[in-house]
Amino acid sequence: MTVIGRDTTERLRDCADVRGFVERVCFKTGPPGLVGTELEWIVADRADPTRTVPIELLRELLDAGGPPPHGSSVTFEPGGQLELSSAAFPGATACWQALEEDALHVRAALAPAGLALLDTAIDPYRPPSRQLVHPRYDAMEAYFAAAGPDSAETGPVMMNATAALQVNLDTGHDLEDACRRWRLLHDLAPVLIASFANSPVHAGRDTGWRSGRQRVWQRLDLERTTMPPGTDLADAWAQYALDAHVMLRRRDGADWRVEHGTTFAQWLASDDPPTEADLDLHLTTLFPPVRPRGWFEVRYLDAQPWRWWPVPVAVLTALVEDPEASAEAAAACAGHDDWATAARDALAAPGLREAALACFDAAVAAMTRSAEHPRLLGLVAEFRDRYVAAGRSPADDPLSLDPESRQPRPPESRQARPPEET
Repeated sequence: MTVIGRDTTERLRDCADVRGFVERVCFKTGPPGLVGTELEWIVADRADPTRTVPIELLRELLDAGGPPPHGSSVTFEPGGQLELSSAAFPGATACWQALEEDALHVRAALAPAGLALLDTAIDPYRPPSRQLVHPRYDAMEAYFAAAGPDSAETGPVMMNATAALQVNLDTGHDLEDACRRWRLLHDLAPVLIASFANSPVHAGRDTGWRSGRQRVWQRLDLERTTMPPGTDLADAWAQYALDAHVMLRRRDGADWRVEHGTTFAQWLASDDPPTEADLDLHLTTLFPPVRPRGWFEVRYLDAQPWRWWPVPVAVLTALVEDPEASAEAAAACAGHDDWATAARDALAAPGLREAALACFDAAVAAMTRSAEHPRLLGLVAEFRDRYVAAGRSPADDPLSLDPESRQPRPPESRQARPPEET
């Protein structure tokens, strides 16, 4: 998962240059097997979870605690969400073991100050509020404000109040394998969104969706948040980038904002065409469910409760890497392509419980064949029994400021939620 070094100062001449860059950089193939994970958390003060936790305080505590032992990088999202990004490891077990230690290290550094890493994927206590001041985020905020009513409303929530669990998997042996993986990752999406839905409450209000975070993404600037159409991966991603409006331009100084309305294709045809560096930056402003970066960055999963974050990492890896599990999962997910219903109703949506059970059974069998660590295999099996088999997701459990104590909500209290007013 290493991006090839390149000279990015060269001017792009035409669409063929964009496609060539995309094929060379975003769809690098080779022997697969590496797994990386990015964990994001919303941080809250146990004494008053409605109070903003300053990023400066988080930095002080983390600096005092020293770097994570296995080299995960610590960064912050605009609203103060903490992100822990692992290195790439050979397989799910190695990734889980290293990232677990790094995550415990981070949590231990924050605990003496009474700070909690929330076990939900959208801030349940506070409305969105940006902390980071940077030209990128200034431009992003301005772009969403100008992109229409839905983006103006959901852009700040996405930036400042949501948390994801991202799984990074290799592109594949060759282009044919890359296409297979690309299709499968998208076919799996509604079923896995439903299985791992974990964001029902935002700013003190029930959203009406098991995955309120997905509700945000599915209303946000659809030209840059939906799946690229087409079967030729390089063509599809290049055209997606060309059609998307430019969000920002890196300049000397603090103002990267642009006037809304120019697509990258229009910029390419102008008298001052973009460079490869401009294209590189533009690609980071595209947020599809699966983003090609020289590997596949799976972006559609909610952050999970502390105990369960290894489960989607293991399940996705098993279903993509094991050919038999891939075939079984693809068959189980066929016809389940309603992302909105999956996010709103989770495994209560028609047919999704059965499809999820088939996927989890296939993943458990694949993990057994590959001799993954027994504790990781046990976690996946326990999640299957506690949630999937019962037609539930973590969204059906009550929120807790204690990540070790979150327990299932009694079945009689799991009523249908009314939609949030918009």
